[in-house]
Amino acid sequence: MYQIIQYIKFLIRSTNQHGVHSPFVYDLVTQCFYDKTNYDAFKHILNYKKDLLKNNTSIKVTDLGAGSQVMKQKERSISSMAKHAGSTIKKAKLIHRLVKYFNPKDILELGTSLGVATHAMGLVNQETKITTIEGCPNISEFSKANFKKCQLNNIDLKTGGFNNILSQLLTNNYDFVFFDGNHQKEATLKYFEMLLQTTYNDSVFIFDDIYWSKGMTEAWETIKQHPKVTVTIDTFFWGVVFFRKEQAKEHFAIRI
Repeated sequence: MYQIIQYIKFLIRSTNQHGVHSPFVYDLVTQCFYDKTNYDAFKHILNYKKDLLKNNTSIKVTDLGAGSQVMKQKERSISSMAKHAGSTIKKAKLIHRLVKYFNPKDILELGTSLGVATHAMGLVNQETKITTIEGCPNISEFSKANFKKCQLNNIDLKTGGFNNILSQLLTNNYDFVFFDGNHQKEATLKYFEMLLQTTYNDSVFIFDDIYWSKGMTEAWETIKQHPKVTVTIDTFFWGVVFFRKEQAKEHFAIRI
């Protein structure tokens, strides 16, 4: 019910490219968000997702974050996780377009899961280095084997809690960070603060499920007000954050 109410509010306040007066955001919306090109990689993403949905293998899951709102059992099939927890095809295509548009050299993903979004990012450019973190050892093992099978050699999957792994990565600079793991307010804000030190002017942060709960929405509102944050885009399912000093602070809500 919370998400339904928030979505209605989003529809009322959101716009398309015609309500955007920032050239940077206008170009992003028209050339990336609304790009209708059927890229070759989309076929691979679709086939990967289909294979997951047909896979009835069960694995024991360790939830280190907020866990699933749908699946509470510890033993879960790959197909049910792909249906309820993995990235949708729409999200996978969009993150592929975003990586293509911004052409980042170093990507960090918090929350590999079954690797649908990771797969979509990895297909853009084999020169792009992707570091992805998965807390559950069994899911990590499964996804790692799939990346190898798909010859995605630019993906470095690290297994463990975000706190431990991130503390080893804070000396790096990241062009693109996808937060898709722990859907809790305190954890989201903590990881945001930790990773701020890895940013520079052109870094992009993407937060998944900003209306997953009241706490996640509160975290999103706090992030928007941070002094280092200049431009944000609310797409309802994602919150996109920029640190561009040449931009006036402005918040957009864009229907995709």
